[in-house]
Amino acid sequence: MRIFDPHIHMTSRTTDDYERMAAAGVRAVVEPAFWLGQPRTSAASFTDYFDSLIGWEPFRAGQFGVRHFATIALNPKEANDPRCRPVLDLLRRYLDKDAVVAVGEIGYDSMTPEEDEAFAAQLALAVAYELPALVHTPHRDKARGCERTLAVVAESGIDAGRVVVDHLNEVTVKLVRDSGCWLGFSIYPDTKMTPQRMVELLREYGTERMLVNSAADWGRSDPLLTRATGEAMLLAGFSDDDVDKVLWRNPVEFYGQSGRLDLSDLDVAAAVDPQTGNSILRGGS
Repeated sequence: MRIFDPHIHMTSRTTDDYERMAAAGVRAVVEPAFWLGQPRTSAASFTDYFDSLIGWEPFRAGQFGVRHFATIALNPKEANDPRCRPVLDLLRRYLDKDAVVAVGEIGYDSMTPEEDEAFAAQLALAVAYELPALVHTPHRDKARGCERTLAVVAESGIDAGRVVVDHLNEVTVKLVRDSGCWLGFSIYPDTKMTPQRMVELLREYGTERMLVNSAADWGRSDPLLTRATGEAMLLAGFSDDDVDKVLWRNPVEFYGQSGRLDLSDLDVAAAVDPQTGNSILRGGS
């Protein structure tokens, strides 16, 4: 089973996670820029964070044979903080980078006017840079949030087929399905979706435009729940080809629209530093 996790926050995970993921079949990941749990106090802290997403984290992933890509954006939660708003002016510096395959996470947290403005501005950047967009739906009042999200997407002029609306559930799946956008589902231990619930949605709606992710971060989450979903699909009677489509070919198709998805040389063995025995090679001379 080969797995491409299209939404996971590896900055908050350990090297043990990379090792377990690689052993489970995870060969590529996309890491969206997101809220780190504690408020950031200036735009400069985003600069360091974005640099890490396109520099250190791909290097760290590569030691385990995992290809790492990123999406860059001002996330919805921090769009409400005036100290973070200048980040919108920084984004163009990063959206030209080869490892950046979409604008994201963008969208709504509390559905404020500030979030409206940041969402629209960043969809415009996605159009200007010919990149897909990864859209976060709010954890509260999700149905209304999805309706508002889809209205803003339609107003932006971006092709719906270049947008994934993420963190969906049974309440929102049909609404997004009918819009022409891609559908993202986060599999969590306690909240969001479970492998079994995901299987039922795949039975009802099929495998087209469906993306399954772990969205693993600093909270209670599990980077192997993509694998668990694939195993649940097989137990439910889905074919190996169905699993490969959902867990590999669909994310490749979606992010491939960026023109930057280099998946060559994925079978190169993970490197080990011969001087330290450490699984992370050290920089410097």
